[in-house]
Amino acid sequence: MLKSFDIYNQNNVLKIIVALNLLLVGTASLLYTNRLINRLEEREERYVQLYAKAISYLVDPSHNNSGDITFVTNEILTVNHSVPAIYVDPEGNISIYRNFELPEGTPEQQQQFLRSKKAEMRESHVPIVVEVGGGRRGLVYFNNSTLLRQLRYFPYALLVILGVLGVLAYLAFSSSRRAEQNRVWVGLAKETAHQLGTPMSSLMAWVEYMRSDPQQYDESITDELEKDVRRLETITARFSSIGSIPTLKEENLSEVVFQFTDYLARRISTKVNMTVTSQLPAGQMVKINKLLFEWVIENICKNAVDAMGGVGALRINMLLLPHQEIGIDITDTGKGISKANLQKVFSPGYSTKKRGWGLGLTLAKRIVEEYHNGKLFVKHSEVGKGTTFRIVLKTEQTTKAVQPQLSTVEKT
Repeated sequence: MLKSFDIYNQNNVLKIIVALNLLLVGTASLLYTNRLINRLEEREERYVQLYAKAISYLVDPSHNNSGDITFVTNEILTVNHSVPAIYVDPEGNISIYRNFELPEGTPEQQQQFLRSKKAEMRESHVPIVVEVGGGRRGLVYFNNSTLLRQLRYFPYALLVILGVLGVLAYLAFSSSRRAEQNRVWVGLAKETAHQLGTPMSSLMAWVEYMRSDPQQYDESITDELEKDVRRLETITARFSSIGSIPTLKEENLSEVVFQFTDYLARRISTKVNMTVTSQLPAGQMVKINKLLFEWVIENICKNAVDAMGGVGALRINMLLLPHQEIGIDITDTGKGISKANLQKVFSPGYSTKKRGWGLGLTLAKRIVEEYHNGKLFVKHSEVGKGTTFRIVLKTEQTTKAVQPQLSTVEKT
């Protein structure tokens, strides 16, 4: 039964809380700013209506008697310094305008400019009627002030800013979390390597003791024990190298894979048919860290054996790819991976086993991509039929142009 073990649930909850808070802040800002915009728009319209009344007061003879209108012109008519407005008299002529910067040119060109502005304003706002007496009417066309237009776009700008801040916060949080995970992994790996040191020394001493009495202890058994002890030393060296920049050396890739899989074949289920083939040119060299790269092969192969339940076929094929790249395909006949879980197989904590931390494929991907500048991905998987993982390594140049040869190591 598929099992996904997530050891970072608390961090995911924290991310959701941060995202919800950002969403609430953005929504509240949008609603509040829209309210301000509506109120300002209403005020500006009332302001233009007052402006229209002032024009009516000046134009209508019934209003313009012997009284002093200086107060009206100074306090009402000329106070508009922000709202663009154009007054069109009953004959259709533009007689008064405010807050426009006329272009240089002839009076006719300036009138044409004002007429174009009037057409724009008619599309955005319903003009205000000015009663000038005798049943005659003028019209005041107006538009939003610069301040109002800026406020209209402000909430969207604010949302963009909040979105950028949210992304930056998420990246900072994720980076911090990954750094913390790395510190935990490095510390755990180095402590494991340290703890293995003492029992390995003791085991080596027992191997030497058994070699000293070949008549009592079978030499073949002693050889196998020594191989396993050496293997433990290799594992210790792997753990010790975690967190450090590994040294990459030119290695014959086919030889490395054949030698290691020969050792691995003896230590997996006898019901697994393991086949290793190479279509690489003879002597194909690649820069790798041998200890870490063998760890990648081991993790993928053991994961494949588990997926097959210890029964099936395991095929490893090395081949040349375009763009001076080398591919290693590892194919099993296991239960496969569903599409929903394809993105999870390399995630820390993901495991299909009842027992397991789900770190093998995660470490393998990190070793290939971060240390070897390569790629590790699921090339193909079909539920009930099996999975193919592909490792891609870059090579600066191809070895001497020889016909690729097929080499095979088979374990039955």
